[in-house]
Amino acid sequence: MTRPALLRDSLRLRLLAGTLVWILASIAVAGWGLDGLFRRHVEQQFDAELKTHLDQLTANLVFDERGQPSLSAPLSDPRLSRPLSGLYWQIDRLNRGDAPVLRGLLRSRSLWDTVLEVPHDALGDGAIHRHRIGGPQAARLGVVERMLYPSGRPDLPLRLIVAADEALMDAPAQRFGGMLWLALGILGAGLAVTAVVQVAVGLAPLSHLHKALSAVRNGEAQQLTGDFPAEIGPLVDEFNTVIAQNAEVVARARTQSGNLAHALKTPLSVMSNAAALEQGEFARLVGEQVETARRQVEYHLKRARVAAAVNVPGARTGVALALDQLAKVMRRVHAERDLDLQVFPVAGSLCFRGEEQDLHEMLGNLLDNACKWAKHRIEVRAVEEQEQVVITVADDGNGLPAARRDAMLQRGVRADEQVAGSGLGLAIVDDLARMYGGEVMLADSPLGGLQVELRLPACPTGAS
Repeated sequence: MTRPALLRDSLRLRLLAGTLVWILASIAVAGWGLDGLFRRHVEQQFDAELKTHLDQLTANLVFDERGQPSLSAPLSDPRLSRPLSGLYWQIDRLNRGDAPVLRGLLRSRSLWDTVLEVPHDALGDGAIHRHRIGGPQAARLGVVERMLYPSGRPDLPLRLIVAADEALMDAPAQRFGGMLWLALGILGAGLAVTAVVQVAVGLAPLSHLHKALSAVRNGEAQQLTGDFPAEIGPLVDEFNTVIAQNAEVVARARTQSGNLAHALKTPLSVMSNAAALEQGEFARLVGEQVETARRQVEYHLKRARVAAAVNVPGARTGVALALDQLAKVMRRVHAERDLDLQVFPVAGSLCFRGEEQDLHEMLGNLLDNACKWAKHRIEVRAVEEQEQVVITVADDGNGLPAARRDAMLQRGVRADEQVAGSGLGLAIVDDLARMYGGEVMLADSPLGGLQVELRLPACPTGAS
C-alpha cells in the first residue's frame, strides 16, 4: 500500500499527519520569527552601543592652543585599553579635499599598531554614517563615524570613528538561536506526544464501537451496548434500530413461512387422503404429485427462511456439538445397517457464523446421504481454514462419476432411483451454503466412495 493510500485509508494517520505538519510548520515559523527578532534586537543594541561610545568620544574631545585634538579623559569601556579586544576608536584628520590627510591621528590602545581603513564619505558637521570594514585579525567590524568641524580650524575637519567586532553581536545571537531551537524542539516533541495521546483518546470510542460491533457479529450481543460520546451516540442508536428492524423482518418472514406451510398442508393432506381412498392409476398419480408438492413447498419455505435470516448479525453455532448430536441420531436411524460412523475430534472453539437449524439441516442431509450409500464406514472431519469451517463427510460406497457430480447439486436429481429419497438433499445443502457465502464440493473419498466437502463462514478468531 502506498503512503497516500495509507493516509487516505487511516483516519488516525490523517489526524496525526495533519496535526504534526501544523506543529512543525508553527514551530519553524515561530523559531524563524523569534530568531530574527532577537538578531534585530542585538543589532540595534550593537549600533546603540557604538553610538554611545561615539558620543562619549565626541564629548571628551578637546583642542589645545595650537588646535591639536586630544581627549580630556579616557573612554569608560576598559576594552578600549586592551589590545585587539574587538572594540576600537580612531580620529582621522581630513583636508579640504575628500582624501584623508592623516589616518589614525588619535586612536585607542586596543588598536595597537593597526589603523582602520574607513571609506571617506562627504558628511555634514555632526552627521553620522555607518560602515562595515575589515579589521585586525581579519575580523569583520561594524563602524559608526561622525564628521566634526572645529570652530578654530574649519578647514581641517576631523572624522571620529568607533568600531566593534561583529562577533560581539553574532555570538550572543548564535547562543540564543541554539537555545531557542533546542527549546522549540523540546516543545515540538511535547506537542507531538500530546497530539498522539489526543488522537488516541479521541478515537478510543471508535475502538469501543468496533468491539461492540464484533460482539454483535460474533453472537455475543444482540445490539450495541456501552457508554459512547454524544457525537457517536446517534450512530449507535440508529444501528441498534436497524438491527431491531432486521430482527422484526426475520421474525415476520418466519411467521409468514409458517402460516403458508399450515395453509398448504391442509389442502395437500385432504388431497393425499382422498387419493389414498381411491384405487387406480389416477389415484396413485395424484398421491405422488401431492407428495412432490409437499416436498417442494418445504424446500422453498426453508430457502425463504434462510434468505431472511442469513444477514441477521449475531448468529453463531458450535460445530462440535452439532456433529455429535447428528451422529447419534444417524446411528439410531440407520442402526440396522451396522455402520461405522466415525466423527474425528473437533476443536471446541470451531464455530459456524450462522443459524443452528441451518447447520443441522446441512449436516443432517450430508450424513443421511452418506449413511444411505456407505457400505460400512463413514468418516467426518471438521477444521478451520482461512476463516472458514471445512467439514468433510467421506464414505466407502460406490462413489459417483465426476461427470455426474455437478448434476447431483441440482434439485430433484437422484443418484439412484432405487434408493429412497427426494433428490433435494444435496441441492438444499448447496443452496444453504451459497446463501451463507460458502460452497459444496464433491470429490473421490479416500475410503473409495464419495467425499463431500462443505465450506461455511467461521466465527472470527477469539469469538467464544
